[in-house]
Amino acid sequence: MLRAPYLTAKLQGFGTTIFAEMSALAGATESINLGQGFPDTDGPREVLDAAIAAINDGANQYPPGTGVAVLRHAVAHHQQRFYGLVYDPDREVLITAGATEALAGALLGLLDTGDEVVLFEPMYDSYQACIALAGAVARPVTLRPPDYRPDIDALRAAITPKTKVLLINSPHNPTGMVLDAEDRQAIADLVLEFELIVICDEVYEHLTFDDARHVPLATLFAMRERTLVISSGGKTFNTTGWKIGWICGPAELVAAARTAKQFLTYVNGGPFQPAIAVGLELGDDYFTAMAADLQAKRDRLVPGLEAAGLTVYPSRGTYFVTADIRGVRPDGDGMAYCRELPHSHGVVAIPNEVFYANKPEGRHLVRFAFCKRPEVLDEAVARLTGRAR
Repeated sequence: MLRAPYLTAKLQGFGTTIFAEMSALAGATESINLGQGFPDTDGPREVLDAAIAAINDGANQYPPGTGVAVLRHAVAHHQQRFYGLVYDPDREVLITAGATEALAGALLGLLDTGDEVVLFEPMYDSYQACIALAGAVARPVTLRPPDYRPDIDALRAAITPKTKVLLINSPHNPTGMVLDAEDRQAIADLVLEFELIVICDEVYEHLTFDDARHVPLATLFAMRERTLVISSGGKTFNTTGWKIGWICGPAELVAAARTAKQFLTYVNGGPFQPAIAVGLELGDDYFTAMAADLQAKRDRLVPGLEAAGLTVYPSRGTYFVTADIRGVRPDGDGMAYCRELPHSHGVVAIPNEVFYANKPEGRHLVRFAFCKRPEVLDEAVARLTGRAR
């Protein structure tokens, strides 16, 4: 790989994200974008109207550095309502510019040069970059199809005396894996044995399907005081462009993340913060219906992908399904497949190899997003199967 001039050594090899490339390709070819994970419908009217009201009421200047009080209290209430976790909204909740900034703040605030972070791959692409910016080292443990369950023995083997943080994403992007009770307990046992800090990315917490249920690691015995919980309103309320996220955890860990976060954006989204607070207080029926709607969309897309010759692995959560392309492309070159697909079939997907440190593990895998209107999914399937008019 060619070295990028002027770019810090910490970020050599990262370059432009695949999401920017594929979304630009979708626009240039007028393709259906099943690549980047954003819905094509607006969120609940109550949330949108609350943002409009906040703008009209003058909430357009810098909010407090920790976030507006109404949202911090709503986040704390949400954690107690759904999981029984109690957080002090003034000391143990921090509002961020989406979950991505929350992750950056946590990693930059906690890690020193040479520290190690054990995490699962495939992984959200910002993880490695933020770890690198902190001068730390990523130690990935590979999740493998069909069920992508974690290998606890491999997880244990990845932990060394330099390991400081365990970074967990469940429900998991891009695989749709949701940790079950046995896996959660095994991970918690390792955390306590090796006295690690845990960062949990839970942005898809309400998007689980079938019999899967998200249970935060922080609810397990002795884990709350070792865990930073990260989530956001973007996926839950179809407001990905607002970039309103949060961190919950013990005051000392939140303070470390806040110290780094204040030098990133400092604050953001003043009128959107009270609107997300409204969303978090919606009734249980909203959260149940949202998950059911996404499950129906998953079940609409998957048979079409299989009809197009792909092997699709089960997804128990998130916006995404992963497919093995070797049935239609024997060389298994997922990057080439995704770059050609907009031109050949008018559909955009994401090559999973970008989510891996060990690229060969994901070379033949591709991620499709199903968080689109039913008619859009139907048209994508028609194009992929050659039935488009």
